[in-house]
Amino acid sequence: MRKPQNKTLVILAFFAVYVIWGSTYLLNKIAVTELPPFMLAGIRFIIAGILIFIIAKILKIKVAITRRQFLNCTFVGFLFLTFGNGVVVWALKFVDSGFAALEISAQPLVILFMMLLLQGKKIESMSIIGVVLGVIGIFLLVSQKELVSNDMTLIGVFMIFLCMISWAYGSLFVAKADVPSNYFVNTGYQMITGGAMLLLVSLILGEQWTSPVLWSEPVLYAMVLLIIFGSIVAFTSFNYLLKVVSPEKVATSTYVNPIIALMLGWYFLDEQITTQSAVAAAILLTGVYFINTKKKGVTCSEIVFPNLLCPKSSLNSIKSRLAFK
Repeated sequence: MRKPQNKTLVILAFFAVYVIWGSTYLLNKIAVTELPPFMLAGIRFIIAGILIFIIAKILKIKVAITRRQFLNCTFVGFLFLTFGNGVVVWALKFVDSGFAALEISAQPLVILFMMLLLQGKKIESMSIIGVVLGVIGIFLLVSQKELVSNDMTLIGVFMIFLCMISWAYGSLFVAKADVPSNYFVNTGYQMITGGAMLLLVSLILGEQWTSPVLWSEPVLYAMVLLIIFGSIVAFTSFNYLLKVVSPEKVATSTYVNPIIALMLGWYFLDEQITTQSAVAAAILLTGVYFINTKKKGVTCSEIVFPNLLCPKSSLNSIKSRLAFK
């Protein structure tokens, strides 16, 4: 049974998951122009994780977990944040933010194939249509010579695809794993462990760390917005919406985020929006719509976002959504 709605809060929460999450591609793109990518992502998630634990303490939520839960949080933190997010931030050095957002919007296709390969789930007819449209959209997106103009851009596109595989496996793993039931505690541990691993990768790669006092104003603003709004505010808003509106309505952010990212990248960074990109976006997002369309009688576990739509594990979906951004 869903909680009564506060219309103002619902509108503000949808603004957060639509616009704020859509803007994280732009913010990461701004920050990575000056900061090493793995250091950037590591600092973001460690600080956000600490703030989430502070909120949990204020709310008198117990943060103690078992050894198994800690290991699972660490593993998922690696899949979602260390690899899944950190490598995307690295790829943004070579790929436009709007382009990256459009590529990532094909995530449901990857999850669908992972469910087929790992769980033997049958692909429904509506989803098959979505897969075909999605493949066409991705092909149109990455076949543009004016946007994919050099080897590093191609490598960036390929690495984002690997990140999508990491997110997909993490989404399937976390739906069944023994993780803390409280979403603040769960996400807090994932952010801190994932962030720590990001900083370790940064040290191994020899990234040059700089003090925040040396960062430019745009980068400082971008980091603050990523930590406070991109992680905590949007995360809390997403969790609130899961409780007061239908999961299908919450999942509409899948379609809105790439459009927001494209428009912000075009307006603030002068990124190109070609006619082919617009056509690719329309075809790709239509494909995602077909994949997310639920047929009568389909069980919760057969939906492409099992950890979003299943009541038992709906809170766990927050991590996979956070990792996308």
